[in-house]
Amino acid sequence: MSGHLKTVALAAFVIMSSGADWKQFRGSAANSVAEQAQLPLNWTDSENIAWKVDLPGRGPSSPIVVDGNVIVTASSGHDQERLHVLCFDAETGQKRWERQFWATGRTRTHPSSANAAPTPASDGKNIYAFFSSNDLICLDVDGNLKWFRGLAHDFPKAGNDIGMSSSPTFAADTVIVQVENQGDSFVSAINSVTGETRWRIQRPKRANWSSPVTMSDAADTPIVLLKSDDGLDAYHVVSGEKLWTFEGEAGGIPSIVTAGDRIYLPSEGLTVLQAAEGNQEPEILWSSPRLRPGPASPIIHDNRVFAINRSGVVTCANLEDGEVEWQLRLKGSFWATPILANGYLYCINDAGSAQVVSLGDKGELIGTSEFGETIQSSPAVAENAMFVRSDKSLWKVSSQ
Repeated sequence: MSGHLKTVALAAFVIMSSGADWKQFRGSAANSVAEQAQLPLNWTDSENIAWKVDLPGRGPSSPIVVDGNVIVTASSGHDQERLHVLCFDAETGQKRWERQFWATGRTRTHPSSANAAPTPASDGKNIYAFFSSNDLICLDVDGNLKWFRGLAHDFPKAGNDIGMSSSPTFAADTVIVQVENQGDSFVSAINSVTGETRWRIQRPKRANWSSPVTMSDAADTPIVLLKSDDGLDAYHVVSGEKLWTFEGEAGGIPSIVTAGDRIYLPSEGLTVLQAAEGNQEPEILWSSPRLRPGPASPIIHDNRVFAINRSGVVTCANLEDGEVEWQLRLKGSFWATPILANGYLYCINDAGSAQVVSLGDKGELIGTSEFGETIQSSPAVAENAMFVRSDKSLWKVSSQ
């Protein structure tokens, strides 16, 4: 791997991790890290809760934060055919705007999920709200509709009875949606300005809920990484050219995370790849069956990797060889990917219990706070505040 690629990737990682916005699923860098955020270790209804607002519909989708706006999606109605995109003032919690649309595709999901399962994304100018019904809505930050794509018109068999939850990502004026299921299975790259399709590829006809992730090569060319049952594929974001494939069983829910020139792939537990230039297949650095994430995606920070399995056990391992440093069992099971802030891991289980873990030579549970509602979405962090949503509510947790 060239030194240039490593420098570019690491610089982008630092810049995106330190920003005030949280622009997509797991943050602007898709890594769940808010390095400098000062968050409270405990909170109650009367302490360290800056505000709480009601939501008009359900959704496991996570909030995002763009220029002082907290954006969240929801779905309502008997068949969840009503789509909501809402914007709240991050400081006060006051609703700035709400837009509603009718779903054009299949809205059926598992009772525990909802049509508003994918997390929206933003390039700082526009909001790209995606739903399990395969409706993709582009609004500017003031809530004005720019374009609407009902992808189910072209792919009527896209969807499954459990529901879709892969979140969109973006790069180079392109929005990428990964729609993998037992029917019409595909990935589409949409021009973020016009709403027109740049390219489209067929994908394996198997259910998959992980989200696409972008990175750049040595020439600063944006690449999108797509994880599925068959492994990991890399495509040129703008042209759709396939660059390389890494074969391996890697389907399911958790998404990959990248750091520098390395790709951390939930496969055979966790497999670490070193990205190559151009069309070269990546090199396997190490693989560990003990680092097997459940629905929550892994987190990379400070030469360590953290993963929560289906039993609620947090495992911390060294990044160089995957050697386990410590494990800690938490209460409950976890759908939400934790966030790492200022040396603490904030883990919210599906019963709404937030458990804060201190990250030292060993993991130590130092605080537990209860939201009192079922939570499947991952938190968002901006300006020393954490934003958390349930099917009913949106909270701002902050001591400032």
